[in-house]
Amino acid sequence: MSYDIGWAKVDLKKVPHLATKEIPGPKSREQHARATRIMKGLSSQVKLFPVVFESGRGCTLTDVDGNVYLDFSSGIYVTTLGHCHPKVSEAVAKYAKQLMNAHDFTTPIKVKLLEKMTEILPKGMNAVLLYDSGTTAVEAGLRVCRAVSKKHEFLSCYGDFHGKSGHSASLARMNYTNGAGRAQGFYLLPRPNPYRPLFKKADGTIDTDAYISFYSEFLAEATTGQVAAIVLEPIQGWAGSVFPPDDFFPKLRKWCDDRKILLFADEVLTSIGRTGTWLAMEHWNTVPDVVTLGKGFGNGFPVTAMVAKAEYGEAFETISASTSYGGNPMACAAALASIEAIQEEGLLENAKRLEGYFVKRLAEMKAGHKIIGDVRCKGCLMGVELVKDKTTKEPFAEAGKLVYQGAFRKGLAWIPAGHILRMSPPIVMDLDVAAKCMDLIDESIGEVEKQFGF
Repeated sequence: MSYDIGWAKVDLKKVPHLATKEIPGPKSREQHARATRIMKGLSSQVKLFPVVFESGRGCTLTDVDGNVYLDFSSGIYVTTLGHCHPKVSEAVAKYAKQLMNAHDFTTPIKVKLLEKMTEILPKGMNAVLLYDSGTTAVEAGLRVCRAVSKKHEFLSCYGDFHGKSGHSASLARMNYTNGAGRAQGFYLLPRPNPYRPLFKKADGTIDTDAYISFYSEFLAEATTGQVAAIVLEPIQGWAGSVFPPDDFFPKLRKWCDDRKILLFADEVLTSIGRTGTWLAMEHWNTVPDVVTLGKGFGNGFPVTAMVAKAEYGEAFETISASTSYGGNPMACAAALASIEAIQEEGLLENAKRLEGYFVKRLAEMKAGHKIIGDVRCKGCLMGVELVKDKTTKEPFAEAGKLVYQGAFRKGLAWIPAGHILRMSPPIVMDLDVAAKCMDLIDESIGEVEKQFGF
């Protein structure tokens, strides 16, 4: 290892560091105003807190005014290994000087990445294509599913997110087609949410079997019977870090097998290592037929992958699979370095160690705050659901907005989702920094409760 393993260490006596009286500071406000005269369509997190970042290192971000924040979002699930991880940065720099692109020709660094991927992915999942965005990888996965199954329809779930173009947008309730609606042959299903179950047992707990039964009825009555695949996020991201009950994916796997429907796991958001396992699907001992990887796969460098079981590899030849940017030497170097860093630094184990702390701390926060209805965590992927009443579970979106802004002003960069607070800290974070971040959130929730008279 050519770098200090403690490179991401944070001095909590110095961070967060708020250099300006007003946050965001004057330079942030001025530069953001200049940018938005030209750039449109910003995300909600930017609109709620228009800070202008200039640099990042490990678990910290620094804005143009010199304010230093603790990063509890990993650049929105992307910099899983922290900002500017030395191994990844050096790997990208090397190929930026040596060979930046070669279309989809083989390169030595691509060979190394592909072989490394077969080490960490489930056995038999070794048909791989590399891309430069999650949306593109998902679109390719859909084409493979159609080529393999010779069927053309797709099932997906309300609240999942799969991309912003064409068919990837048609997989989601949110659509980006200017009101045109989803493409023909794309159907939405409810998925199990243990905190807000649609189907319940007599004792009030979630009834996973009822969801599976509903899928069967829907398949028979609402589709033409030509369903190629069901596409799901293992853990819902945009919808608020919603985890399924543990029996859902094993039962869904059997349901798919019985009906010759492919199971497509979109792991662009969970990617590699974030939940303490290489793939989130490993938590449920379920191997999908197709999986997409992205975001943290290259720790910030735009590289994604679509992977399928080996027996489906021939279908790749039929879908015009090549891409101009995907799998370029810089991208391959970033992804390979990210995988190797996780292995060399024991970061899967660190993610699990952090999970142990987060689970305990979140439970304490839920017990201590009247507006926290539910908390959830796997590895370094968390959600806190804010409600007006714990019995009625009425969402408290205004509180979510204010808690997000309040913690940001205290020096915490993170992610909002309406009434749900989303957290995805870098898996290089240590327990002391994790505790400080949770303190800032805890304090901010308490302040908002007082504001609303709780």
